[in-house]
Amino acid sequence: MRSRRQLGSWLDGMIGVVAGATLAASIVVPDHSFAQESVAVRAVMVKGEVPGEDPNAAAWNTVPVSEFPLSPQVHWAPRIGEVTAKSVKVRAMHDGQQLAIMLEYADPSEDPDDAAALEFMIGDKKAHFAHGQPMAQMEGGPVNIWYWKNKDAKVLDMNAKGFGTLKAQSQQDVTGKGVYQNGTWKVVFTRSLTTGDVDHDTQFKPGEFINIAFAIWDGKKLESGDLKEKGSQKAVSSWWYFRAEPPPDYSAYLYAALAVGLAAAFQFVIIRKLRKGRST
Repeated sequence: MRSRRQLGSWLDGMIGVVAGATLAASIVVPDHSFAQESVAVRAVMVKGEVPGEDPNAAAWNTVPVSEFPLSPQVHWAPRIGEVTAKSVKVRAMHDGQQLAIMLEYADPSEDPDDAAALEFMIGDKKAHFAHGQPMAQMEGGPVNIWYWKNKDAKVLDMNAKGFGTLKAQSQQDVTGKGVYQNGTWKVVFTRSLTTGDVDHDTQFKPGEFINIAFAIWDGKKLESGDLKEKGSQKAVSSWWYFRAEPPPDYSAYLYAALAVGLAAAFQFVIIRKLRKGRST
């Protein structure tokens, strides 16, 4: 009887160990992929090169799309009361080295002065989305701006730290291409995830959330000869979130395999002890 009680206690202990191991397999690697999903751009990791020069590549249809509202810029003059682009759809992907981000938005006409831009904070210092302009309770930090214009057919890598400070970098690291079709612009921006210039370039570390903002200009020429949107007259967003996904983490599967192995070993030991008990 005593040996049976000891065996029962031992069984209870082993069941607890297996249960704990199985639970650990399920929670040791929490899945944060859904975090900030409704307010974030997810740059999925893909195999092969990113289609940085092809906004119509089929690969863009395989990655998640997020849509963000746009409104007129109101922080500094001159302002406008209404903008053409009311929202922008954003997709992103990376291959571990190169990052590609595509903006897609409606525009009734293709014009030479149509333009679009991405904006990021640099480093850990918080900045206002309006070019890093110092605001109440915010000193203001530098921002990195990627600016594309249709007639230039290229992207400028720029910096700003407040109104009137926008300046192109001496080292241009960003490339891009825009395609207009059926009343829609698709503009792709491409750059390496990291550069050697941490003071001027935003660094993208897979797995970490950073801030991103968008700006769109409808460059249609009005009857007066002026452009409908130019300079500070543009459609903008506030800060949202951006995350380059890290490589797959298979450690959860390893823990699950260990739990299954432990359970099998547990069953083997139980059967052996039961057989031994019967033989005595």
